[in-house]
Amino acid sequence: MCLIAIAWRTHPECPLALVANRDELHARPAAAAAWDPDADTVYGGRDLVQGGGWLQVSTTGRMAAVTNVRSGLRADAAPRSRGWLVRDFVRGTTAADAFTASLCESAGEYGPFNLLAFDGDALSFASNRPRPACAAVQPGLHAMSNGAFDATWPKSTLATRALEAWLASEQALLDPLASPDALEPLFAALADTTVAPDAALPDTGVGLDLERALSPPFVSNDTYGTRCSTVVLARPGGFVFAERRFGPAARVLGTSLHLVPRPAG
Repeated sequence: MCLIAIAWRTHPECPLALVANRDELHARPAAAAAWDPDADTVYGGRDLVQGGGWLQVSTTGRMAAVTNVRSGLRADAAPRSRGWLVRDFVRGTTAADAFTASLCESAGEYGPFNLLAFDGDALSFASNRPRPACAAVQPGLHAMSNGAFDATWPKSTLATRALEAWLASEQALLDPLASPDALEPLFAALADTTVAPDAALPDTGVGLDLERALSPPFVSNDTYGTRCSTVVLARPGGFVFAERRFGPAARVLGTSLHLVPRPAG
Protein backbone atom coordinates (compact mmCIF):
# COMPACT_ATOMS: atom_id res chain seq x y z
CA MET A 1 0.00 0.00 0.00
CA CYS A 2 1.42 3.35 -0.98
CA LEU A 3 -0.93 5.97 0.39
CA ILE A 4 -2.78 6.21 3.68
CA ALA A 5 -4.59 9.24 5.09
CA ILE A 6 -6.04 9.12 8.58
CA ALA A 7 -8.20 11.31 10.77
CA TRP A 8 -7.58 10.45 14.41
CA ARG A 9 -10.03 11.71 17.03
CA THR A 10 -11.33 14.54 14.88
CA HIS A 11 -14.97 13.37 14.58
CA PRO A 12 -17.31 12.46 17.45
CA GLU A 13 -18.96 9.53 15.61
CA CYS A 14 -15.81 8.21 13.99
CA PRO A 15 -12.68 8.39 16.14
CA LEU A 16 -10.58 6.77 13.42
CA ALA A 17 -11.16 7.24 9.69
CA LEU A 18 -8.72 5.91 7.12
CA VAL A 19 -8.52 6.01 3.34
CA ALA A 20 -5.82 4.14 1.45
CA ASN A 21 -4.50 3.03 -1.92
CA ARG A 22 -2.41 -0.09 -2.32
CA ASP A 23 0.01 0.04 -5.25
CA GLU A 24 1.56 -3.23 -6.41
CA LEU A 25 2.41 -5.30 -9.46
CA HIS A 26 -0.86 -6.43 -11.02
CA ALA A 27 0.55 -9.92 -11.48
CA ARG A 28 1.31 -10.43 -7.77
CA PRO A 29 -1.26 -12.86 -6.33
CA ALA A 30 -3.48 -11.34 -3.63
CA ALA A 31 -6.83 -12.06 -2.00
CA ALA A 32 -9.55 -9.44 -1.91
CA ALA A 33 -10.81 -8.16 1.44
CA ALA A 34 -12.56 -11.04 3.21
CA TRP A 35 -12.48 -13.06 6.41
CA ASP A 36 -9.10 -14.73 6.87
CA PRO A 37 -9.54 -18.50 6.45
CA ASP A 38 -6.85 -19.08 9.08
CA ALA A 39 -8.10 -16.53 11.65
CA ASP A 40 -11.86 -16.06 11.83
CA THR A 41 -11.57 -12.79 13.79
CA VAL A 42 -9.55 -11.06 11.03
CA TYR A 43 -10.91 -9.26 7.96
CA GLY A 44 -8.93 -7.65 5.15
CA GLY A 45 -6.82 -8.30 2.08
CA ARG A 46 -4.04 -10.88 2.01
CA ASP A 47 -0.80 -11.16 0.08
CA LEU A 48 -0.68 -14.69 -1.32
CA VAL A 49 3.07 -14.60 -1.94
CA GLN A 50 4.43 -13.91 1.55
CA GLY A 51 1.24 -14.56 3.53
CA GLY A 52 0.93 -11.18 5.22
CA GLY A 53 -1.42 -8.26 4.66
CA TRP A 54 -1.38 -4.55 3.95
CA LEU A 55 -4.55 -3.47 5.81
CA GLN A 56 -6.54 -5.65 8.18
CA VAL A 57 -8.98 -5.26 11.08
CA SER A 58 -10.29 -7.68 13.67
CA THR A 59 -13.41 -8.29 15.73
CA THR A 60 -11.26 -7.57 18.79
CA GLY A 61 -11.17 -3.90 17.73
CA ARG A 62 -7.67 -3.90 16.25
CA MET A 63 -6.43 -2.50 12.95
CA ALA A 64 -3.04 -2.36 11.24
CA ALA A 65 -1.78 -0.97 7.95
CA VAL A 66 1.64 -0.90 6.34
CA THR A 67 3.40 0.83 3.45
CA ASN A 68 6.83 0.28 2.02
CA VAL A 69 9.49 2.98 2.18
CA ARG A 70 10.93 3.84 -1.23
CA SER A 71 14.67 4.40 -1.56
CA GLY A 72 16.08 3.83 -5.01
CA LEU A 73 15.07 1.41 -7.74
CA ARG A 74 16.25 -1.78 -6.04
CA ALA A 75 14.34 -3.02 -3.00
CA ASP A 76 16.35 -3.99 0.04
CA ALA A 77 16.43 -7.72 0.70
CA ALA A 78 15.10 -8.71 4.13
CA PRO A 79 14.44 -12.04 5.85
CA ARG A 80 10.93 -11.09 7.02
CA SER A 81 7.98 -9.63 5.10
CA ARG A 82 6.58 -6.31 6.37
CA GLY A 83 3.10 -7.68 5.69
CA TRP A 84 3.54 -9.95 8.69
CA LEU A 85 3.59 -6.90 10.96
CA VAL A 86 -0.05 -6.35 10.01
CA ARG A 87 -0.89 -10.02 10.37
CA ASP A 88 0.79 -10.39 13.76
CA PHE A 89 -0.69 -7.25 15.28
CA VAL A 90 -4.34 -7.81 14.39
CA ARG A 91 -4.15 -11.43 15.60
CA GLY A 92 -2.46 -10.49 18.86
CA THR A 93 -3.33 -8.81 22.13
CA THR A 94 -0.32 -6.55 22.73
CA ALA A 95 -1.17 -2.85 23.13
CA ALA A 96 -0.35 -0.70 20.12
CA ASP A 97 2.35 1.33 21.85
CA ALA A 98 4.05 -1.76 23.26
CA PHE A 99 3.91 -3.54 19.89
CA THR A 100 5.49 -0.64 17.99
CA ALA A 101 8.10 -0.10 20.71
CA SER A 102 9.08 -3.77 20.51
CA LEU A 103 9.95 -3.35 16.84
CA CYS A 104 12.99 -1.24 17.68
CA GLU A 105 14.79 -4.52 18.37
CA SER A 106 13.66 -6.41 15.26
CA ALA A 107 12.87 -3.66 12.72
CA GLY A 108 15.96 -4.38 10.66
CA GLU A 109 14.71 -7.89 9.90
CA TYR A 110 11.82 -6.53 7.80
CA GLY A 111 11.66 -4.87 4.42
CA PRO A 112 11.50 -1.06 4.64
CA PHE A 113 8.19 -0.18 6.30
CA ASN A 114 5.88 2.38 7.82
CA LEU A 115 3.29 0.83 10.15
CA LEU A 116 0.11 2.03 11.82
CA ALA A 117 -1.29 -0.01 14.72
CA PHE A 118 -4.65 0.67 16.42
CA ASP A 119 -5.71 -1.38 19.45
CA GLY A 120 -9.18 0.10 19.91
CA ASP A 121 -7.95 2.87 22.21
CA ALA A 122 -4.54 4.06 21.02
CA LEU A 123 -2.99 4.61 17.59
CA SER A 124 0.76 4.18 17.16
CA PHE A 125 3.28 4.46 14.35
CA ALA A 126 6.54 2.64 13.68
CA SER A 127 9.13 2.66 10.91
CA ASN A 128 12.55 1.21 10.20
CA ARG A 129 13.73 3.89 7.77
CA PRO A 130 16.00 5.76 7.98
CA ARG A 131 16.32 4.14 11.41
CA PRO A 132 13.96 2.32 13.81
CA ALA A 133 11.46 4.71 15.38
CA CYS A 134 8.03 4.64 16.98
CA ALA A 135 5.59 7.19 18.40
CA ALA A 136 2.02 7.67 19.49
CA VAL A 137 -0.06 9.33 16.76
CA GLN A 138 -1.45 12.63 17.97
CA PRO A 139 -5.08 13.63 17.29
CA GLY A 140 -5.52 15.28 13.90
CA LEU A 141 -5.06 14.57 10.21
CA HIS A 142 -2.05 12.56 9.09
CA ALA A 143 -0.71 10.84 6.01
CA MET A 144 1.66 7.95 5.42
CA SER A 145 3.06 7.08 2.02
CA ASN A 146 6.45 5.78 0.92
CA GLY A 147 8.51 8.35 2.79
CA ALA A 148 8.54 9.84 6.28
CA PHE A 149 5.35 9.93 8.33
CA ASP A 150 3.45 13.16 7.55
CA ALA A 151 5.80 14.03 4.69
CA THR A 152 4.09 16.70 2.60
CA TRP A 153 3.97 14.78 -0.66
CA PRO A 154 1.33 16.06 -3.11
CA LYS A 155 -0.68 12.80 -3.01
CA SER A 156 -0.70 12.89 0.79
CA THR A 157 -1.97 16.46 0.87
CA LEU A 158 -4.76 15.66 -1.60
CA ALA A 159 -5.86 12.64 0.43
CA THR A 160 -5.90 14.37 3.82
CA ARG A 161 -7.82 17.34 2.45
CA ALA A 162 -10.42 15.05 0.88
CA LEU A 163 -10.82 13.11 4.12
CA GLU A 164 -11.15 16.31 6.15
CA ALA A 165 -13.81 17.67 3.77
CA TRP A 166 -15.77 14.42 3.86
CA LEU A 167 -15.77 14.28 7.65
CA ALA A 168 -17.12 17.84 7.73
CA SER A 169 -19.98 16.92 5.38
CA GLU A 170 -23.38 15.40 6.12
CA GLN A 171 -22.29 12.21 4.35
CA ALA A 172 -20.06 11.37 7.30
CA LEU A 173 -23.16 11.14 9.50
CA LEU A 174 -24.85 8.55 7.28
CA ASP A 175 -24.64 4.80 7.79
CA PRO A 176 -22.56 3.57 4.83
CA LEU A 177 -24.17 0.15 5.02
CA ALA A 178 -27.55 1.73 4.33
CA SER A 179 -26.20 4.50 2.08
CA PRO A 180 -23.09 3.19 0.28
CA ASP A 181 -23.01 6.25 -1.99
CA ALA A 182 -21.92 8.26 1.06
CA LEU A 183 -18.42 6.85 0.57
CA GLU A 184 -18.17 7.79 -3.12
CA PRO A 185 -16.45 11.17 -2.49
CA LEU A 186 -13.67 9.30 -0.72
CA PHE A 187 -13.30 6.76 -3.53
CA ALA A 188 -13.31 9.63 -6.03
CA ALA A 189 -10.46 11.33 -4.18
CA LEU A 190 -8.49 8.09 -4.09
CA ALA A 191 -9.04 7.74 -7.87
CA ASP A 192 -7.35 11.08 -8.61
CA THR A 193 -4.70 10.62 -11.33
CA THR A 194 -3.40 14.21 -11.30
CA VAL A 195 0.37 14.25 -11.79
CA ALA A 196 2.14 16.57 -9.37
CA PRO A 197 4.29 19.44 -10.68
CA ASP A 198 7.99 18.66 -10.79
CA ALA A 199 8.82 21.25 -8.13
CA ALA A 200 6.62 19.41 -5.61
CA LEU A 201 7.99 15.91 -6.26
CA PRO A 202 10.04 14.08 -3.63
CA ASP A 203 13.43 12.62 -4.49
CA THR A 204 13.39 8.95 -3.53
CA GLY A 205 16.17 7.87 -5.85
CA VAL A 206 14.01 6.47 -8.67
CA GLY A 207 14.47 9.22 -11.24
CA LEU A 208 12.22 12.06 -12.36
CA ASP A 209 10.06 10.08 -14.81
CA LEU A 210 9.13 7.49 -12.21
CA GLU A 211 8.60 10.12 -9.50
CA ARG A 212 6.06 11.75 -11.85
CA ALA A 213 4.33 8.45 -12.58
CA LEU A 214 4.01 7.62 -8.88
CA SER A 215 2.98 11.10 -7.76
CA PRO A 216 -0.85 10.87 -8.15
CA PRO A 217 -2.98 9.28 -5.43
CA PHE A 218 -4.04 6.68 -8.03
CA VAL A 219 -1.39 5.05 -10.21
CA SER A 220 -2.75 3.70 -13.50
CA ASN A 221 -0.50 1.33 -15.44
CA ASP A 222 -0.70 -2.02 -17.24
CA THR A 223 1.91 -3.73 -15.06
CA TYR A 224 2.15 -1.78 -11.79
CA GLY A 225 -0.46 0.45 -10.24
CA THR A 226 -3.19 0.90 -7.69
CA ARG A 227 -4.66 -2.54 -6.96
CA CYS A 228 -7.29 -1.43 -4.45
CA SER A 229 -8.73 1.63 -2.71
CA THR A 230 -9.98 1.16 0.83
CA VAL A 231 -12.04 3.12 3.33
CA VAL A 232 -12.06 2.05 6.99
CA LEU A 233 -14.22 3.84 9.55
CA ALA A 234 -14.06 2.93 13.24
CA ARG A 235 -17.61 3.47 14.47
CA PRO A 236 -19.27 2.48 17.76
CA GLY A 237 -20.68 -0.73 16.25
CA GLY A 238 -17.51 -1.81 14.50
CA PHE A 239 -15.27 -1.17 11.52
CA VAL A 240 -16.91 -0.21 8.25
CA PHE A 241 -14.54 -1.73 5.67
CA ALA A 242 -15.07 -0.81 2.01
CA GLU A 243 -12.72 -1.92 -0.75
CA ARG A 244 -12.70 -1.20 -4.49
CA ARG A 245 -10.41 -3.40 -6.57
CA PHE A 246 -8.68 -2.62 -9.86
CA GLY A 247 -6.90 -4.47 -12.62
CA PRO A 248 -4.40 -3.14 -15.17
CA ALA A 249 -5.12 0.34 -16.55
CA ALA A 250 -7.55 1.10 -13.68
CA ARG A 251 -10.17 -1.44 -14.73
CA VAL A 252 -12.65 -1.85 -11.85
CA LEU A 253 -12.88 -5.47 -10.73
CA GLY A 254 -15.37 -5.09 -7.90
CA THR A 255 -16.39 -3.28 -4.73
CA SER A 256 -17.17 -4.76 -1.32
CA LEU A 257 -18.63 -3.21 1.84
CA HIS A 258 -18.64 -5.01 5.16
CA LEU A 259 -19.16 -4.32 8.86
CA VAL A 260 -16.63 -5.99 11.13
CA PRO A 261 -18.20 -5.84 14.59
CA ARG A 262 -16.16 -4.59 17.52
CA PRO A 263 -16.55 -5.48 21.20
CA ALA A 264 -19.17 -3.49 23.08
CA GLY A 265 -18.06 -1.12 25.80
